[in-house]
Amino acid sequence: MIGTKNIAFGFLYLVLTAALGPYMVTNMFPDYFEAQQARQSAVGELQSLQMSNFERDLEPLGADEIARTNTRAILRLSGQVNTRAAIDEMKGAHAHGNLEAVLNILAGFALCFMAAPVLLKHAISWIFIAGALLHSGALYLRAFGVGWAGSVLGTGIGPLLILLGLLLAGVAAAVWFRGETVRD
Repeated sequence: MIGTKNIAFGFLYLVLTAALGPYMVTNMFPDYFEAQQARQSAVGELQSLQMSNFERDLEPLGADEIARTNTRAILRLSGQVNTRAAIDEMKGAHAHGNLEAVLNILAGFALCFMAAPVLLKHAISWIFIAGALLHSGALYLRAFGVGWAGSVLGTGIGPLLILLGLLLAGVAAAVWFRGETVRD
């Protein structure tokens, strides 16, 4: 059956994408929490100075000390934002990967019930797999710092393939869907 490769791919890809959750928790969130604490410490120091009218031990602070404290707070805030951005990028890959894995599983099952021409079924099958790899697969690679993955994403080919697969599967289901499995 032609859809079995999508089912197998979907389950294996789902294992990969699901494993990204524990990876984020163990490898990325500690850095985020550390950056958050550093930001809170630096911003807290700046807030304390502001509340004391920029005095320390009843002596006014000079502009250079205020500027250094302000710069430290800004850099710590920037560090937290950058750490959070990396997590958000990984979460996007994680969510899209899970969705596209399940979509491949469902497409594979649907193909098993269609009496469509074999070449069309093969095309639909490979379009779904290629769409997942060129979309969420490229999202994963970009999140892990592989530079060329951003170029692949910029083409939009992955999402377009997924949409094409959905369109072709919908038309094939409308014309050739059977209530029982079909031998190819």
